[in-house]
Amino acid sequence: MEGLKFLVVSVVLALASSFASASDPSPLQDFCVAMNETDGVFVNGKFCKDPQQVTEKDFFFSGLNVPRDTSSPVGSNVTAVNVAQIPGLNTLGISLARIDFAPYGGLNPPHTHPRATEILVVVEGTLYVGFVTSNLANGDNRLITKVLNPGDVFVFPVGLIHFQLNVGKTNAVALASLSSQNPGVITIANAVFGADPPINPNVLTKAFQVDKKVVDYLQKQFWTDNNN
Repeated sequence: MEGLKFLVVSVVLALASSFASASDPSPLQDFCVAMNETDGVFVNGKFCKDPQQVTEKDFFFSGLNVPRDTSSPVGSNVTAVNVAQIPGLNTLGISLARIDFAPYGGLNPPHTHPRATEILVVVEGTLYVGFVTSNLANGDNRLITKVLNPGDVFVFPVGLIHFQLNVGKTNAVALASLSSQNPGVITIANAVFGADPPINPNVLTKAFQVDKKVVDYLQKQFWTDNNN
């Protein structure tokens, strides 16, 4: 009987270990440069280019030093450098972004990266940054914030809602590294009020405890912005 119990425990631990390691396996080759063609090896969402045809261009991106236009409604501009821009990032589990902020309130609005932790460094300006925890034991969602100056670094854990706000009088610039070749982004307001097709207003009025006129206004604004 004791032997049977030991066997069962061993099997359960082995299964748990296999599930844990299977969530993010290490690459089995030096690289898997992504390509659009469908005639090749399919790995992690992208087909692999023949290694003999890989060049330095597959691992290169230029222009991250160039300031971006921040005249958007929120006053920011995100330049992503992920597998879509550098095919050589495929399967490597890392990407980069430059965020430009307008003076006096340029905002990278509350959003999440469903597949990546983000580490951000401020290059220029002063940013008020923060993230909100998932539900704690008491049901609360804790807000964790910090004001950052040039050279300061801040981490946003994977999947949590976070934001960055320029609280200075000049332009601000930050660089962010993310632990995925394709971290994804869900901007909360755009996703909730700009979904296509729109979320039933009854759902949103109940969830946000507001009048339907407020929901109608926000859906009209964000749905138009997202679908122009």
